[in-house]
Amino acid sequence: MKRRQLDPEKSATSAEQDLCRALLSLRTPAQMHAFLRDLCTPAELEALVDRWQVVPYLLQGMAYRDIHAHTAVSVTTIGRVARFLKQGSGGYRAAIAHDAQRGRARSAAGKTRK
Repeated sequence: MKRRQLDPEKSATSAEQDLCRALLSLRTPAQMHAFLRDLCTPAELEALVDRWQVVPYLLQGMAYRDIHAHTAVSVTTIGRVARFLKQGSGGYRAAIAHDAQRGRARSAAGKTRK
């Protein structure tokens, strides 16, 4: 993707931080869904979904071809996600851990209501 600097007063890093703040400001899955649909093309959103979909399978140690059979995501994409799981910035793992914590909290809340 070509990078161009339209506003010399604002660095690319600053613009990226602005996007991160916008994402964090959304409170519900419906709000996030609306934002992502406005922000991304259908192909971009599909690529994000594909990448996220294979993370749990990779963390379980499933073979790439088996993941492909379950998800129809290309082996190349699966390999790319696996590389970032091992050598990336830790974002996938942080999101999975946060999602698991929220799942446990929802589960516990459901048990206390009964």
